[in-house]
Amino acid sequence: MESLLLQASIYLGAAVLIVPLAVRLGLGSVLGYLAAGILMGPVLGLAGAETDDLRHYAEFGVVLMLFLVGLELEPAALWAMRRSLVGFGGLQIVLTAAAVTGALGWLGLGWQESAVLGMVFSVSSTAIVLQSLSEKRLLRTSGGRGAFSVLLAQDIAIVPMLALMPLLASGARPSGTTDHHATEGPAEPIIGFLHSLPGWAGALVTLGVIAGIVLTGHFLTRPVFRFVHASRLPDMGSFIALFTVAFTAFLMMAVGLSPALGAFLAGVVLANSEFRHQLEADIRPYKGILLGLFFMAVGIGIDFRLFLADPWTILALTLGVVVLKALVLAVLAQGFGFRGSDRWLLTLGLAQAGEFGFVLVGFGAQEGILARPVAQYALIVISLSMLVTPLLFAMGDRLSRRRPEAQPHHPDTIDEKGAVIIAGIGRFGQVVNRLVRMSGIQTVVLDHDMAAVQIMRRFGIKGFFGDPTRPELLHAAGIAEASVIVVAVDDRENAIKIVRYARHVRPDIHIVARARDRVHVYELYQAGADDIVRETFDSSVRAGRYVLENMGFSEYEAAQRSRTYYRVDRAAMRDLAELWVPGQPAHLNEAYVARARQLDTDLEIALMQEEAARTRPSPEAAE
Repeated sequence: MESLLLQASIYLGAAVLIVPLAVRLGLGSVLGYLAAGILMGPVLGLAGAETDDLRHYAEFGVVLMLFLVGLELEPAALWAMRRSLVGFGGLQIVLTAAAVTGALGWLGLGWQESAVLGMVFSVSSTAIVLQSLSEKRLLRTSGGRGAFSVLLAQDIAIVPMLALMPLLASGARPSGTTDHHATEGPAEPIIGFLHSLPGWAGALVTLGVIAGIVLTGHFLTRPVFRFVHASRLPDMGSFIALFTVAFTAFLMMAVGLSPALGAFLAGVVLANSEFRHQLEADIRPYKGILLGLFFMAVGIGIDFRLFLADPWTILALTLGVVVLKALVLAVLAQGFGFRGSDRWLLTLGLAQAGEFGFVLVGFGAQEGILARPVAQYALIVISLSMLVTPLLFAMGDRLSRRRPEAQPHHPDTIDEKGAVIIAGIGRFGQVVNRLVRMSGIQTVVLDHDMAAVQIMRRFGIKGFFGDPTRPELLHAAGIAEASVIVVAVDDRENAIKIVRYARHVRPDIHIVARARDRVHVYELYQAGADDIVRETFDSSVRAGRYVLENMGFSEYEAAQRSRTYYRVDRAAMRDLAELWVPGQPAHLNEAYVARARQLDTDLEIALMQEEAARTRPSPEAAE
């Protein structure tokens, strides 16, 4: 017991110390966990003997992660991904496996070993890539959806890859002697029975299990969840969530399919359930802990003795795998229409080997296809490629910023002028434009997003394609004669640039600007904007008014207090903008802090006066 507690303390302590530091340095939590594992294992020797067992349990974190991803993806959305899933994902697997097999064969490796390693390196790290995409909020981008499609296709492909392994065995092990699926405990009779079935019966059982998961998830989970939640025991939510994932994963493993694929399928089935958000909240903490342990186990398992014995060969092999996969992904991304940052995300984000590579290498060694030295080299190359993945993501971000997407269209010739110029036609600018135009005022709309401009034109609203930060376009739009310019672009730096230029060339023009937050308000104010609208401020005040209406205030009283809050806060923003110092944290600005506290007091007094007026008896009541 003491040794177990000591080992747990070492793992947890290393994670607490190193992971936040890596995040603060902008490297991400994945690299932090890998660094913590390297420090504990190869560097300090505090862990290592238990790595295999730890990885065995920590891999359940990948299962939980795919379940959570499935919860975010409705079946209709999955069907919409079929082109990327089958086309992009399938071609990536086939072409990468063929390229790696050919390269290793050219280096002198036997064709069976080359074929196995081609399959090993054709898959990427679902755990690291999805974790990185989630942290960077890229899952909903075009590149993020493409990467997820490829990862899902790779998870599905694991099944035929495992089935091909015995066929590639060159007689080293008789058929049926592998212990890959060996199981101990109460599951052993079930697994043994399923594996003894003839091929057609096994296929029927597999289809039956998949159909059972879908039907059970659709019809049975809701009454079961209602029954469990009716107990009003918070812990039961975690029990039912973990049971759902664990039992689904077991059923898929029992019929020879990927447990991660089963968990993903269960998540997709439950994506429309009213318990979806509760399931996500119950499982997310366990997923984070287990994934962290998995990454630490990968770091611990890197054999630096082998690396030090032949570092240049291992580095060359790792670089070769990454470059070869990146080339295949770049060609496919280009062919499937991905451009700019999305193409870099796919090219570099998926260029590593994956955690399922450990499974494939182990299975290939058990089947007698991979010699022990070859398997050891493969494992360390997989580990190193996973280790550099966060750096590849960072490289992709940097390349995306340095090489902006080439614009396929030249700026439009602006042949109209209006009293109001609207720079940016996103969700904010659209509302402003419709209100102003329907009030009979001519507007000129500029936006650098060609797709948004074309959509506007389909609805009969004329807009012009071009970068509104370019002075020549602003002059062509009539900034010299316009009365108002509305700055509604998404990029905060571009917004400041437009405001500053407009104020410089037209000191008398009225500038209405959209701001993302308080600091952006101050920046726009100092740049010369007249009216600054925080994009969520009005909606937040309205939400607060609804809360008051449901807490006993009348509609008039709630509206009055909302107006008071709005008036005082707007005035406070202007006062604070005068005191704000660019580049200095607000909490270190003594004058700013003092004025902010005074303004909070003013707001509290104003609202107390509203409350006093609300409870003061009327003259008629006093009589």
